[in-house]
Amino acid sequence: MIGDPDPDLLWRLDMFYTAVGLRIEERSGLMTSPTMEMKPMGASDDCLPRPGGWSLCRDIHRFGFETFRTLSETGTKLVDDATAAIEDYPDVARA
Repeated sequence: MIGDPDPDLLWRLDMFYTAVGLRIEERSGLMTSPTMEMKPMGASDDCLPRPGGWSLCRDIHRFGFETFRTLSETGTKLVDDATAAIEDYPDVARA
C-alpha cells in the first residue's frame, strides 16, 4: 500500500502500545516511554527500508487484530517478554 497510514490506524497503534507500556510499568515499577512516534507525514526516517525488505510505513497498514482475544494475547505476550527481560537484566533496566 502506498500513501500515509490512516490517522485512525495510527491512533489505534498508539493506544495499543500505550496500554502495553502502562501494564509493563504496573508490573515492573519502572517508567516506560515510546521509542518512536508514527505520524502521517509522508516519507520520513520511519519509512526507510529495513533489512530483509521490511518497511515500517508499508507494513503499518497491516496493523490490527482479527479478534479481541488475539489483541489480548498479543499485548500479554509483549508485556510478559518485557517484564522477563527486566527481570533478567535489572541493572540495565534501571539505568
